Amino acid sequence: MLVMRVGGRRKKVIIMGAAGRDFHNFNVFFRNNPDYEVVAFTQAQIPGIEERTYPPELAGDLYPNGIKMYPESMLPQLIKKHDVDLVVLSYSDLSFTEVMDKASIAASCGASFMLLGPKDTMIESKKPVIAVTAVRTGAGKSSVSRKLLRLFKDKNLNVAVIRHPMPYAENLAAKAVERFRNIDDALNKMKSNELSIEELEEFEQYLVRGFEVWCGVDYEKILRGAEENADVILWDGGNNDFPFIKPSYMITVADALRPGHELRFYPGSVNIRLCDVVVINKIGVAPFDNWKQIVDNVKRVNSRADIILAESRISVEDPDMIRNKKVLVVEDGPTVTHGGAEYAAGFVAAKLFNAGEIVDPTKYIPKGSKLYNMYETYPHLKKLLPTIGYDEEQIRVLLDVINSVDADVVVSGTPIDLRRIFRIYNLEPNKPIVHVKYELVEVSELTLKDVVDKFVEKFVG
Repeated sequence: MLVMRVGGRRKKVIIMGAAGRDFHNFNVFFRNNPDYEVVAFTQAQIPGIEERTYPPELAGDLYPNGIKMYPESMLPQLIKKHDVDLVVLSYSDLSFTEVMDKASIAASCGASFMLLGPKDTMIESKKPVIAVTAVRTGAGKSSVSRKLLRLFKDKNLNVAVIRHPMPYAENLAAKAVERFRNIDDALNKMKSNELSIEELEEFEQYLVRGFEVWCGVDYEKILRGAEENADVILWDGGNNDFPFIKPSYMITVADALRPGHELRFYPGSVNIRLCDVVVINKIGVAPFDNWKQIVDNVKRVNSRADIILAESRISVEDPDMIRNKKVLVVEDGPTVTHGGAEYAAGFVAAKLFNAGEIVDPTKYIPKGSKLYNMYETYPHLKKLLPTIGYDEEQIRVLLDVINSVDADVVVSGTPIDLRRIFRIYNLEPNKPIVHVKYELVEVSELTLKDVVDKFVEKFVG
């Protein structure tokens, strides 16, 4: 490793993040590195996670007082206050313009700018690893992962799911290694405010199907725990980040409703270039030119990658609950906020099953709430209600809005069953909730079964 000292002192660093990749990059690259001194984390994207401290129990011997976190808006003054040498960008789903905007802020304040790559941040596993990543948040990783798990189960293989981190609770030390064996593990943590809606949105699909999920903050320890009883490790990526665990085989999901994003967003564009296969999802509701553009882009930057074309098939238990009704559409929060999608599964279902009217919820949202602030940050939301619920207070605000909106029914496109969430807090919606389901259906000759067969033959034996 290069010695990175300035005038005989440790090089001072700020890590820009969003409670996930930032902590991992610190742990694997900076924590025990005597040539750097991380003086602060800045936090963005997720409401209410700034102004915490990365605890000394996780920060290591070089940081006996831990490391303070600040809002990203304070970056210029933090660079000047601490005479910072290097700013390290460590979060995902940013346009190339946004990345360079942040680089320009750092440089204008005198600091250099760094993006850490796979070689410095991926951990080696003792077990075969299949990774699911994406070009954007909300591209459809969950349906790909669900299908992979069914295929591995058919082969009687034990799969441990390692999920990208979302450590939003105050007590980070308690989240160093988290293992969820069943849905009750997750619901109990949510009831004690140790788990958010966003986290459960990612875990529920595995837990209700009998697969355990590992996540947290220290991914070296997480990986070693998950390896003990697993034949295969499934890495489930967050947003459009690249894996923390070095994959034996890598799948990247592209979104046919957002063509061109595979080459314009970081680090999704890394995933397109790294992967072994690209799944182009949602082609059933996208124009031919959209997914043809993605095919051409993939062939241009990663000619070795195989391509699977797939639809995201929408279904609901009772379409008559939607037909000709006034509906409130609730969507997966990350997909329609920093993911930038103008709509998702709930809106598609409302249109597919002929809703009479999609009601605008914005006038029912209390001013000054974090939910209200999301609409100011993401004005494209329009007639959608995102599932923002990082604590009990926000969940109650979400329910209050649902109960206040003049609608006949709620159409929920989130991966979780909202009814289960409200029951945790003994809350009751005053209108029925229709839970939208969506499953991946391949329409190309190459399928995920072919991918799993090849993976098992080559890496499992």
